[in-house]
Amino acid sequence: MKPWVVFTGYLLLVNLLGLLMMGLDKSRARTGARRIPERRFLLVSLAGGAAGVILGLRSFRHKTRHFKFAVVVPVIMVLQVLAAVWLWQKGFMPF
Repeated sequence: MKPWVVFTGYLLLVNLLGLLMMGLDKSRARTGARRIPERRFLLVSLAGGAAGVILGLRSFRHKTRHFKFAVVVPVIMVLQVLAAVWLWQKGFMPF
């Protein structure tokens, strides 16, 4: 299998995970059930799922006032995009 297919699949899965986690946590917040720790959202963001977490913030209107999610997660995403562009220019990206 080509590396770019694996890389793209990974990014799709980790971003979908971030989006679904936001939806699940919002649902749990409404019902008073046990919540997902903020650390897990940040770990998913660092693992490449920042776009999914941001999409979940906006879609579910969840955690939008928290500094970690309003500022830190978008900064993580910008840094990841800049790193990807730099790696691509250096010829290290698999596509």
